[in-house]
Amino acid sequence: MLGPTACGKSGFALHLAARLPFEIISMDSAQVYRGLDIGTAKPDAVERARATHHLLDIAEPHEAYSAGRFRRDALMAMDAIAGRACAPLVVGGTNLYFRALRDGLAPLPTADPAVRACLDACGDTHGWPRLHAWLAAVDAPAAARIRPHDRQRLQRALEVFALTGQPLSRQQARRPQPLDWTLLVIALVPQDRDALRIRIRERFELMMERGLLDEVHSLTRRTGPGVDLPALRAVGYRQLARHIAGELTLEAAVEAAVAATRRLAKRQLTWLRSEVVDLVVDPFDGDALRQCEQAVERFLAAGEAGPL
Repeated sequence: MLGPTACGKSGFALHLAARLPFEIISMDSAQVYRGLDIGTAKPDAVERARATHHLLDIAEPHEAYSAGRFRRDALMAMDAIAGRACAPLVVGGTNLYFRALRDGLAPLPTADPAVRACLDACGDTHGWPRLHAWLAAVDAPAAARIRPHDRQRLQRALEVFALTGQPLSRQQARRPQPLDWTLLVIALVPQDRDALRIRIRERFELMMERGLLDEVHSLTRRTGPGVDLPALRAVGYRQLARHIAGELTLEAAVEAAVAATRRLAKRQLTWLRSEVVDLVVDPFDGDALRQCEQAVERFLAAGEAGPL
């Protein structure tokens, strides 16, 4: 089940899991991290008691969690769920993870600590925009889709080139066999974009009331104040970490977080328009849950593997 942030995917998943033999697999690049709870809208203990969830709290905040690792973890979970005569319900808005799961990923070299240390030192000395320029010289397609300050992705693209002598973009074009599962792909696409924008603000304000700033304080105390930590790149966390570092007032950080979340939702919706999906429903439509439930029931009755 795909959809932009704050559209209600988790609620839909819980509804379906309460009525059909599902276990839920999170497809969220921030919910994998321990300690990122409030700001990721991670299912709480009550919600986890209502349905079995997978791929929550499986990485430390300082770890880099990749699309490749997600695919491996998700496939293991899917096989285990099928072994229990249930179906996997994969839910989230991390589009890169969806494509990795569905289409597979090209085989790439594993991380090399020495190369990464060298790249980190170069980035700290010369600045990551300079490394972006180096990447553009050896792999223009990769540089075109990676932002100059995206340290993690820049590091990986340059690391792959250093280890193999071939551009990352060329290697990614060689994809393995796609997923050996039949999928029902459901997309939650709000028709009222203003309503989504309002919901994003209201949800973030509620997160602040529930202690999101304290959560970010706890993360920075436990892992250090660096905003470049993988976990602190998540929307909302990055902006509040900048407030804690003295770069933004709290009010400015909140406004920046809301704006960044809205931009994320816009990117997710733009991406969904390019995807082939089986069912598109408006999550703000009162009939949306029934539409999803009926589609899934037909899918499972046909003996298919499980929805996404």
